[in-house]
Amino acid sequence: MTYQFPHRPRRLRSNPAVRALVEEYRLTPADFVLPVFITDESIPTEIISMPGVFRWPLEHLQDQLKIWRDMGIRSFALFPKIDSHKKDVTGSEILNPNSLVYRAANALRNSNLDILLIADLALDPYTTHGQDGVLDAKGNVDNDRTVEVLANASVVCADAGFDWVAPSDMMDGRVGVIRSILDQNSFSNTGIISYSAKFASSYYGPFRSAINSATIGKTVDKKSYQLNPSNFKEAKRELWLDFEEGADMLMVKPAEPYLDVISYASKNINLPIAAYQVSGEYSRIMAASQLGWLDWKSCALESLVSIKRAGADLIFNYFADRIAPDL
Repeated sequence: MTYQFPHRPRRLRSNPAVRALVEEYRLTPADFVLPVFITDESIPTEIISMPGVFRWPLEHLQDQLKIWRDMGIRSFALFPKIDSHKKDVTGSEILNPNSLVYRAANALRNSNLDILLIADLALDPYTTHGQDGVLDAKGNVDNDRTVEVLANASVVCADAGFDWVAPSDMMDGRVGVIRSILDQNSFSNTGIISYSAKFASSYYGPFRSAINSATIGKTVDKKSYQLNPSNFKEAKRELWLDFEEGADMLMVKPAEPYLDVISYASKNINLPIAAYQVSGEYSRIMAASQLGWLDWKSCALESLVSIKRAGADLIFNYFADRIAPDL
């Protein structure tokens, strides 16, 4: 028996050509920012907790970025693994213009690769205690001293050749101070991608291992500055504050657990919205794939499409170099 149904939505799903024709969201390599871990070690080293992701020595970095650029990926965020003997309680290495990440930026800028370089502006790679800021006498993160260090570091980043700085610390007022000091030092064209809604997430562990953070083997409590995962109103407030302070783009991190926050930002704030599919989001998919429970590529695509559908204009993610050739 054939019924006379007034609607048959399955007609729009009947074959691959029709499905492609009506597909509402498509990923492209231009949507991606690839986070790149760099090291002073002599050979590329795979990160155990992030299968398929490597730390790259400077002498390999330029050739590797050419490969990624030819895939259509044009934007890269650099994250340094700092030798332990260069760390201290104040993270002073972040102000050393000869530090690893600045040497990398200088070399890449002089290579004429025509790529976008983004600097992670945070102290946790450089501190012995693993916090994202300078500590006061009681062991608490000192907001204003930290902002001063980050603002000065933004000038070092811009001078080294970074196109954008991305403060990921969640200190109060830092975007306005960074914008002011960049402008005062003739870096008015250096953009700010602010980690505006960065949550105190359980998904950051593999990243901290990748940068050899002091959090390895112990827990560092960052809840006094990162957002409570339960608090939507607080996230909205942080997004609007960074907008008012002059950020050029706003970031939500992590991505998939906070699609509602991404959606709100996209619908309500007239700036590009970035989302960071973080290390734990990557590693859970890869771990399940290694156990034979999931297909990593189809799961990665589904996750990334959901982030774009929520409203993200650009997505920081570790799948980019393996997904891009198929897009």
